[in-house]
Amino acid sequence: MGFLDALWHLLNLFAPALGLAAIATALSKCLWWRQLRGVAWARLLGWSAAGATVALLGGLVLWGADGRMATYAAMVFATAVALAWAGFGGRRDA
Repeated sequence: MGFLDALWHLLNLFAPALGLAAIATALSKCLWWRQLRGVAWARLLGWSAAGATVALLGGLVLWGADGRMATYAAMVFATAVALAWAGFGGRRDA
């Protein structure tokens, strides 16, 4: 396997996590625009991408293959938790 093949494999491995993070961040900024007005896009996107990536790698280690439905469910859960923590965590105005 050459360098470009390895690069494509690596990019395709992380594409679902990064795509989910981008979509979830955009939807959360649209749905809770008043509450998340002061929170930067980069903060939300970074935390949600980190959560989805950790869940993706955890599923890869646990089941030995990527693309399992349980891994995708864990990615959605981890993204939701990361967005909630990054966007609403630590606030006292609730």
